[in-house]
Amino acid sequence: MTPGAPLAVITPLWIESLAVRSALPEASVARCGMGRANAKRFAASYAHGRPGRRALAVAGVCGSLDPRIVPGDVIVATDLLGDGPARTLESAKPLARALESRGIAVHLGAIRSLDHLGRRAERESLRAAGAIAIDMESAWLAALADEAPFAVLRVVSDGPGHELWSTRLFANGIRALRALRAAAPALATWADSLDGET
Repeated sequence: MTPGAPLAVITPLWIESLAVRSALPEASVARCGMGRANAKRFAASYAHGRPGRRALAVAGVCGSLDPRIVPGDVIVATDLLGDGPARTLESAKPLARALESRGIAVHLGAIRSLDHLGRRAERESLRAAGAIAIDMESAWLAALADEAPFAVLRVVSDGPGHELWSTRLFANGIRALRALRAAAPALATWADSLDGET
């Protein structure tokens, strides 16, 4: 890890933190907790007293809105949709290139953050509104993008045809966490590439 853009990764759940930390032992990995309230609280506290320029990334699992995007697939957010205006992330293409250089296929698109677990009945309308995936934190953590380069990497754990509460829950979760661990080193590649930016 180069000193110019040290990497910090934020994950909602401890099991996601474990997957990321095992793949990125030199990065700072913090857990924000699940959901909007925890994400907002974490963003507000994390923004104070952080030394130097730091590349920030959110990493964890998500729900797909597209039946063609299945458990284990990797998503990089181009835009984050939440309560307020959409936020476009300039990190999307550089991070996608870093993943592809490791032989990992990537889906680029908007992620919609919800204040609840995504319901099967609402997924089609969310997809029609332009999102390819849902999570419960990224849009509220994106307040940190005002202070440092910011990226969002999510791996699908459920989606249309692969519902969260199903007999495949455990298998899909393990597949997603393994894919998260494999994808996480690309975050370091992306952070290192920031040193060459003006």
